[in-house]
Amino acid sequence: MGKGKLIVISAPSGTGKSTIIGELMKDESLKLEFSISATTRPPRGSEQHGVEYYFLSLDDFRQRINNDEFAEYHEVYEGRYYGTLKSEIKRITNKGNNVVLDLDVLGGVDVKKMYGKKALALFIQPPSVEILRQRLLSRGTDSIEDINNRVDRAKYELSFADQYDCCVVNDVLEDAIAQAREIITNFIKSK
Repeated sequence: MGKGKLIVISAPSGTGKSTIIGELMKDESLKLEFSISATTRPPRGSEQHGVEYYFLSLDDFRQRINNDEFAEYHEVYEGRYYGTLKSEIKRITNKGNNVVLDLDVLGGVDVKKMYGKKALALFIQPPSVEILRQRLLSRGTDSIEDINNRVDRAKYELSFADQYDCCVVNDVLEDAIAQAREIITNFIKSK
């Protein structure tokens, strides 16, 4: 592995993770580069191999699993895999950049176990499950059934928070961004 480090960021849906990551990516002093995931799903629209995803055949993906080429992977449903190639992490760290991995809780825990102190596992959480429910309702984009499913999933995901190095509560977005930036800066500077 190169000089860069790994920053794993996980959060329940609707917690503001994408917004926080987007703001952190703008800070050039952090030298962050987003990891491109591999998947067996076909490209959508104008998606390109090596840009949005590494698009792999099911056989190729499974062969790479057998060759231990993944830092983490999951079969989301039958025949539909997503994962992070170790070669992608190496590609970014060899440039001296720090890898940002936007992962679900299981993938985040897997990467932390594999890379240990070279990886920072950061968990973004809502102030409470009830506030998360209100945020999802106020979006107005999901059915009540979808919101209930997301809230149930969030409760499950929150049970993994103690397996992460640190947690940031996204109550006030600007504060959460500042706190995440400080945690990441300190991690990058550490030996």
